[in-house]
Amino acid sequence: MKYIDEFRDSALARHIADNIASEAEPHRAYHLMEFCGGHTHAISRYGIVDLLPANVRMIHGPGCPVCILPVGRIEAAIRLAQIPRLILCCYGDMMRVPTAKGVNLLKIKASGADVRMIYSSADAVKIAQQNPARQVVFFAIGFETTTPPTAVAIQQAQVLGLKNFSVFCNHVLTPSAISHILQSPEVRELGLVSLDGFIGPAHVSTIIGSRPYEYFAEEFQKPVVIAGFEPLDVMQAILMLIRQLNQGRAVVENEFTRAVTRNGNVKAQFLVAEVFELRRAFEWRGLGLVPYSALKIKSCYAEFDAECRFQVPVLSIADNKACDCGAILRGVKRPQDCKIFGIVCTPDNPIGSCMVSSEGACAAHYSYGRFREAC
Repeated sequence: MKYIDEFRDSALARHIADNIASEAEPHRAYHLMEFCGGHTHAISRYGIVDLLPANVRMIHGPGCPVCILPVGRIEAAIRLAQIPRLILCCYGDMMRVPTAKGVNLLKIKASGADVRMIYSSADAVKIAQQNPARQVVFFAIGFETTTPPTAVAIQQAQVLGLKNFSVFCNHVLTPSAISHILQSPEVRELGLVSLDGFIGPAHVSTIIGSRPYEYFAEEFQKPVVIAGFEPLDVMQAILMLIRQLNQGRAVVENEFTRAVTRNGNVKAQFLVAEVFELRRAFEWRGLGLVPYSALKIKSCYAEFDAECRFQVPVLSIADNKACDCGAILRGVKRPQDCKIFGIVCTPDNPIGSCMVSSEGACAAHYSYGRFREAC
């Protein structure tokens, strides 16, 4: 398959692994964070850690949009779903994320709420058209990648004159989270983790470009390499980070040149800016309140804002005490460090969001056998 098989070549993988092994200086440790959950799954699926020297450690970041959503927002969505005759539309993973009491949207659906799994924001608009006598709420989540389609849905609903469509907006921003991890005193108090460099997200970067990461390289002297999701993409990014660290450089490099440019998708950026504006703060699971890290719907589109239409309360609810998702999202712990990982908490019975999502670190480790690694 073009542009897939070429990046899964085993001979090239061994060659890159040999270069990493020869260029990683034995007297130093390399702590590299892959921010995106897609990279976490690629690393686990293809056994990339097994090809790295012991002194090159990969640290999972909070780049899973399902995982980082706090319990309070899940509870708010559950309350919306229980409004009589309301249809709540959401992506599949969100239906299985539990609250601290073990309730989720799937269970609410089983008890009679009209919760529908959709594949795109356009599906939610279509459902609103088909059900003019009922309120339809789209439970919107995701980083910069999924934000433009939500903006399109809102504008489409306005053009169609839909009075029964609104969005419960939970779109969050990648650069703000990275900045918070690097400099927030509150996060550092929750546990310190050494970070020498970042593998920048792929899909997010197709929208925002590589430019936003230049701040981290300059301000914090942390190199960033944007990488695709195939195994050779990730391995090449690791090699590029090691070379930067060995040379004492800290710049943004783009391994994923086949899809990412410095300026990104300008049209999508303008579309998002037209419909959304920054929230002053937004709670992230594991990171607490992160300033200017999420979007809300602008007042000129307030009629499509579910938080305004239904007076959705701002809830701050603690995670399940047995779950270490917060520490895993900060990079302080690995999935196998959690006492309930693979025992009580499994993909069939998830206790935390990291075990639910197709981008979650716990799901990746469990699905691909990484939990069998020696600690």
